[in-house]
Amino acid sequence: MSERYRVGVDIGGTFTDIVLLGTGGTLHTKKISSSVGNYAEAIVEGLRELFVETGLAGDVIEEIRHGTTVASNAILEHKGARVGLITTKGFRDVLEIRTLRMPKLYDLAWEKPVPLVERYLRQVVDERVDARGRIERPLEAHDGERAVDALLAEKVEAIAICLLNSFANPRHELLLKEIVERKAPQLKLSVSYEVLPEIKEYERTSTTVINAYVMPIVASYLRALRSGLDQAGIPARLLLMQSNGGLTSDQAAAERPMNIIESGPAGGVVGAQSLARAKALPKIITFDMGGTTAKASMVEDGEVTRAAEYSVGAGIMIGSRLLTGAGYTLKVPAIDLAEVGAGGGSLVWIDGGGALQIGPESAGALPGPVCYDKGGETPTVTDANLVLGYINPQHLVGGALALNADKARRAFQDKVAAPLGLALEKAAYGAHLIAASNMIRAIKSVSTERGRDPREFALFAFGGNGPLFACGMVKSLGMSRVVVPPSAGLFSSFGLLYADVEHHYSRTFRRLLRQADLAEIERAWKVLADQASAQLAAEDFSVEHRRLRRSAALHYQGQSYELTVPVPDGAIDARMVEHLEEAFGQEHERTYGHRAGKDEPVELVSIQIVGQGLRQGSAIPERLTASRAEPPPSPPRRAWFGESWLETPILRRSELTAERRGPFIIEEYDATCVVPPEATASLDPAGNIVIAL
Repeated sequence: MSERYRVGVDIGGTFTDIVLLGTGGTLHTKKISSSVGNYAEAIVEGLRELFVETGLAGDVIEEIRHGTTVASNAILEHKGARVGLITTKGFRDVLEIRTLRMPKLYDLAWEKPVPLVERYLRQVVDERVDARGRIERPLEAHDGERAVDALLAEKVEAIAICLLNSFANPRHELLLKEIVERKAPQLKLSVSYEVLPEIKEYERTSTTVINAYVMPIVASYLRALRSGLDQAGIPARLLLMQSNGGLTSDQAAAERPMNIIESGPAGGVVGAQSLARAKALPKIITFDMGGTTAKASMVEDGEVTRAAEYSVGAGIMIGSRLLTGAGYTLKVPAIDLAEVGAGGGSLVWIDGGGALQIGPESAGALPGPVCYDKGGETPTVTDANLVLGYINPQHLVGGALALNADKARRAFQDKVAAPLGLALEKAAYGAHLIAASNMIRAIKSVSTERGRDPREFALFAFGGNGPLFACGMVKSLGMSRVVVPPSAGLFSSFGLLYADVEHHYSRTFRRLLRQADLAEIERAWKVLADQASAQLAAEDFSVEHRRLRRSAALHYQGQSYELTVPVPDGAIDARMVEHLEEAFGQEHERTYGHRAGKDEPVELVSIQIVGQGLRQGSAIPERLTASRAEPPPSPPRRAWFGESWLETPILRRSELTAERRGPFIIEEYDATCVVPPEATASLDPAGNIVIAL
């Protein structure tokens, strides 16, 4: 039987990365500039080019796994659908009032983001359900029809329905849904009881609205991608990466696009998690630096850290849980990432006070850094690294991208070094250090600010620029180990190949654990389990390829925020209650530094279940063989390591046969790894570069 292939595709702000992995371990890779107008074009074009290079055809591909920023871009650029909202009388302005959180405590000029639904497109109905689910004021059918007709008259493209306390009793929401489906069967519809049956009015409304806002955009993108693939002769099934690190089918993503908003960065973390398990590394911090942003996350004991909610468009996503409120809140589980606006394309500039600044603005794919010679005039982090000798002055991406080093030096000299009165290399090194210190903030926010000591972790560095900055950052943080995986620059798309299909279900179920009817809790969990199993069965996962995992959100009675702990298999009985209280106490102590006494009552807030569809067929081979030839050997070149210029050998990954002391630079098709004088590096049996400081 001929070799079959799985494809991982990750769209970034600068490059679209494509990885083809064969059942025998053959690895084909491609980096192509992102097509900003229609992202689907770059995917189809890149696959076509790969087929020409490899002689393969579309029928050898069994599935395509895809991470995309289409949904988050629609929110950031305010290019989503025209949405109408129907809510309970008296709650029309929940989207504007929000939670009264301020992201900048002392900034009087700060303004809230504009609501995604304008006020005249918010209709109210006169109904009321109490927190226990009892109907206090029934919804009259004619009132519901009036609200729907008013929105249809405004030519909305989608409707969001979110009524007070509908998580406890959805009858009124389902009545409104039936009216919309009768009057406008083709209209996109997002109903809060189906999207997020949980407490917290603003979070539920915001999530339901975001889902409706991106529905038409995501649906049309997925249609365009599907038809492009079909025309190119690639009939493989399409799976999308979700924010939570699991995959979902393209049909499910079109119905619940809220799950794929932070789809882009998740792939790399999932890949790092798999390699950490294989290498038996209990604690790693992932560090992914591309062209636009740098992202950090934590994997502890083989498990990815997840946040129960996050904000879209909040600017730099630094993880402090206190300074929220900047973006649009989404209450869906997502890999807990801290993100900073520092990438290879980040602009280097001098502020009004004469201080050197990096980002958050980026030169992106067009015009790109000055050295790309595509019209960029403001120096970037990539230009600084070129001046320092870290990057090959001739080309990037295995020679596909020629560089104009002289132009970069001139721009850096004129716009940064001369105004600051510094030598060129000192100005460039200053920019390099400031970029590194910005990214160290992201690493601290997923470690130190979560009560973890980064010195106990290894740094797992990938992305086009991650391995270039890793050693300097590790030294500053007092860490001692860096791991750089194969195909580091394409690792986010490579990581998609390790993921399993996942569907997350939750519902609010408030009960004091010690007084609760345990059989009732057991039944509620079974309802969610049946939902998850039905979804996986519809996607052709057999019983032995399904796995269900339970978790619970808990808090001490009277607290307004909860922490999530895993719930082991077994009956919900007195022993399970004892286990949950202890697990919650430990997590509370780890997160906040203290826990309450044994007598403090613990309240169950919501129950959750994750249905996983485990990979069928070919597993990922132990050892991978890249089909792309390594770059030709490069002569040594001078590189600046903070004190002086050093003559630095340039190696290819395969030449690192024995442990070697720095300085040296490893050049690859998709990334550059800088090993400074005080570090040693070697290759492990799986082909990872392991650097010890």
